[in-house]
Amino acid sequence: MIVFDLQCRDGGETFEAWFRSSADFDEQRGAGLVQCPVCQSANVAKAPMAPSVPRKGAGNPLAKLAAMQAELLKSSRWVGNQFADTARKIHNGEIEPEQVHGSATMEQAKSLVDDGVPVAPLPLPVTPPNQVN
Repeated sequence: MIVFDLQCRDGGETFEAWFRSSADFDEQRGAGLVQCPVCQSANVAKAPMAPSVPRKGAGNPLAKLAAMQAELLKSSRWVGNQFADTARKIHNGEIEPEQVHGSATMEQAKSLVDDGVPVAPLPLPVTPPNQVN
């Protein structure tokens, strides 16, 4: 979904409206479905908008997500490109269960999921430690 600030060309009122896409707005406007809520005029256009830029630091959702991921990974062991093999061995009871993280190809990840191995991608990239434990 996308929100646009719209302006009535007849009355000058500014209002906001939500659309699935810019093309969806164009289609609805062309069909006369977008109207000013004050005077019901269909003579509306997009008003200038300032972009939404997240603040740096604690208010930044990405920074919060990165901090949360780092906290979760404190109790997880980096296994690098051995992730798929390690996860499968844990799932099959061949090695002691533990939290692990690492890297896998898309093919390896799909194979793990197909075999019922509980895995999930990390939302942010992880910088591997200098040594694999």
